[in-house]
Amino acid sequence: MTKAGTPSVAISVAQHGKILWEEGFGWADRENRVPATPHTVYLLASTSKPITATGLMVLVEAGKVELDRPIDDYLGPVRLQARIGDATQATVRRVANHTAGLPMHHQIFYSGEPRPAIGTTLQHYGNLITAPGERFEYSNLGYGALEAVIAQVSEQPFDEFMRARVFAKLGMTHTSVGRDDALKDYIAVAYDDTDARIPLYSVDTLGAGGMYSSVHDLARFGMLHLQDRVADQARILSDASLVEMHRPTSRHYSGQGYGIGWAVRPRADGYSEVSHGGNLPGVHSIYRLVPSEHIVVSLLSNKSGDFDISDGIVDEVLKILLPKRKADQESEEEAAAPKPAFTPPPALLGRWSGTVHTYQSEVPITLEFLECGQVHAKIGSEFTALVSDVKFEDGWLSGNVIGSLGTDDIRRRHSNALSLSLKLRGTVMNGGVAAQARGLPGSIDSYLLTHWTTLKKL
Repeated sequence: MTKAGTPSVAISVAQHGKILWEEGFGWADRENRVPATPHTVYLLASTSKPITATGLMVLVEAGKVELDRPIDDYLGPVRLQARIGDATQATVRRVANHTAGLPMHHQIFYSGEPRPAIGTTLQHYGNLITAPGERFEYSNLGYGALEAVIAQVSEQPFDEFMRARVFAKLGMTHTSVGRDDALKDYIAVAYDDTDARIPLYSVDTLGAGGMYSSVHDLARFGMLHLQDRVADQARILSDASLVEMHRPTSRHYSGQGYGIGWAVRPRADGYSEVSHGGNLPGVHSIYRLVPSEHIVVSLLSNKSGDFDISDGIVDEVLKILLPKRKADQESEEEAAAPKPAFTPPPALLGRWSGTVHTYQSEVPITLEFLECGQVHAKIGSEFTALVSDVKFEDGWLSGNVIGSLGTDDIRRRHSNALSLSLKLRGTVMNGGVAAQARGLPGSIDSYLLTHWTTLKKL
């Protein structure tokens, strides 16, 4: 903690339906000398996703939602817009496993700053920029859409449904969707990399990253997913539904699988693990289950984290709990080969012209690929700029460029950094141009807003 400059960490370990260890270290609030405890409440960031998915499965078991039907069937007046492919193939399951075609998305709002309803966010950014089933693309928008499904189908606000049908039934007394005033005395202060307090904020996709919880409550939530019978918990899902959630139906960037709200991977020691992690300004979470051994380990912190450090802590815990663990095999790492310079294939050479479609306007875009490997971009009325970090892999072009798309959402954080993710399809390229603001490391001034883009070769 001292090395990483972390104000506090809370950890819990449970096995076979019993909490073996739970403890808080450091300060939940440095200035007021409030110590962290197992009941300290932290913003979960993306570890919210398996909890949202559990709420969804309650409705699936009730026969009110079918995983392999189009998600549009359950969104009421909101509809996803298929810029490519068939929107009817954007099923609930594909949204849950990040293969529906929705892009990356991240947007933060200060306390007191108007936060849009999830329906508005989906209207502005709910574009399918790849065909459903074509590609894994980790999307907070998807879990915002699942949040909207739960509210629409249950005819209850998302937070009320989750409190009544999940948290209360599992004995998760220190868990909420969004910041609950009833828990304000338990919520850890978030700190940035300069050790300054981060002002209160929220995200526009609560189902993706807007839940608060404690390591004690996460231990109890894990007991459900490990199919452990706990006397003071309701069995809100059948074992069959839990197995279905842990079944990988898509392939994550790193090669691990993804099911319904859970990343799934085989471990080097022969065990299988289901997990999730989360990171937002001033908060960090690690959540890992080993189903065969009925083990759940939770780690929460009030500072944006280094996953290598926090995963290392959890690994040390699991070394103790997994007696069959194989001895670590040390091997010399090969020196990383230098990355070759970008060389455009013949199909890319020349000029491409098209449009970035924002929710407020159409912005012209031109890309020019030169034989020397340079790529020039002109976006809107901006000066022509050089695209950096260019890559072309498996038909996908990526890179970064200076430019502005000029929407109200983008002006709110005043950024002119754009990233490209475009698929070559013959004489057409299409996909996303994402406006990004990162601010200082761990700062509040961050967003990632993806817009549908299509270009034709001239």
